[in-house]
Amino acid sequence: MPRIKNLNMKAKGILIPIGGNEDKGVEEHEVYHLEFIEEGILSRVVKESGGIDASIVIIPTASSIPDEVGENYLDAFGKLGCTNLHVMNIRDRDQSETPENIKRMKNADCVMFSGGNQSKITEKIGGTTLHKIMHERYQNEKFVIAGTSAGAMCMSKEMISGGSSQESFIKGAVKMKEGMAFIPELIIDSHFIRRGRFGRMAEAVAKFPDLIGVGLAEDTGVVVKNNTFEVIGSGMVILFNARKAKHNNHHLLTKGTPMSLTNLKTHILAKGDRFNIKKKKVNVSPVELPVIEG
Repeated sequence: MPRIKNLNMKAKGILIPIGGNEDKGVEEHEVYHLEFIEEGILSRVVKESGGIDASIVIIPTASSIPDEVGENYLDAFGKLGCTNLHVMNIRDRDQSETPENIKRMKNADCVMFSGGNQSKITEKIGGTTLHKIMHERYQNEKFVIAGTSAGAMCMSKEMISGGSSQESFIKGAVKMKEGMAFIPELIIDSHFIRRGRFGRMAEAVAKFPDLIGVGLAEDTGVVVKNNTFEVIGSGMVILFNARKAKHNNHHLLTKGTPMSLTNLKTHILAKGDRFNIKKKKVNVSPVELPVIEG
């Protein structure tokens, strides 16, 4: 995939990666678990895009059932009052270069990537004219890029493309590829709690210690703008910071060897909490509950 140059965090646009919804472990049921179901998160996408009149382009490229997923996104956004909706069903790389799709992307207020396989997004869109337009608009305009599950994970530059939770903390358990690089400072993972992905994120940040790992629980997302993200949804966001790790032997190990990593800094954030990406600073919501003794 042709490389998109690294971008700084002065972008004028908005990213909304979402961690996914209910995991049944059966891909055929994807149509029933579209990973955006909670109207709270989807409503926030609409609001950040400019309201119900915004032009929203749905890209179900990652999905194994793109027609069904596209139709269900149309229905879900429609229930929120949106009418300016379009499905851009890109199934091969050439479709990322067509005049019709390029014009549609130039006029959109928001792009929404579905769940599925994030590598399909990078293979069919990464490095194309469509990808470059998204980058340029995200940098220079109030352009919204949202995505759930695979659509969230592809936003990283160093993208998690797979990996075994059962082999956590073994070098090679996490698979990495080049992502869409909308936000090169982060590594994003989804379905984080339910699928037990702590180990593969730990390896990811051990491999790239200058990057912050963001593990999104289901029905949870972050709204990224102005160097800061805000947690939305009902679940948790787990942050991983290995920048000051005192012992990180990842680069010395052979594949299949157990890792050791000390002083890995983690934070657990919930709705309303914020994280300054540039300063690496957490700002949590005030805790005003009474202390119960006994």
